[in-house]
Amino acid sequence: MVSSRWVRPEVFPLFAAVGTAVGICGMQLIRNICINPEVRVTKENRAAGVLDNFQEGEKYAEHGLRKFVRNKSPQIMPSLNNYFSDPLSDE
Repeated sequence: MVSSRWVRPEVFPLFAAVGTAVGICGMQLIRNICINPEVRVTKENRAAGVLDNFQEGEKYAEHGLRKFVRNKSPQIMPSLNNYFSDPLSDE
């Protein structure tokens, strides 16, 4: 009785959207805590101060997704965009 009152089928897409957003935020938080060279969690690492480790920073910034999309078109559906935006030839 209570579950049918509070959990309706209409709110499932909202649950999915909020769950996805929370998942993305959690993933980014874990990524930053674990592998960001500027984040120091342990006391020994914090005592080291500012490190000039450019290779580690470059490795963090140039992750696999960025390398994959570097030379790609920024459009989601380029063929469909070109179909509607380019003038048709009169042949």
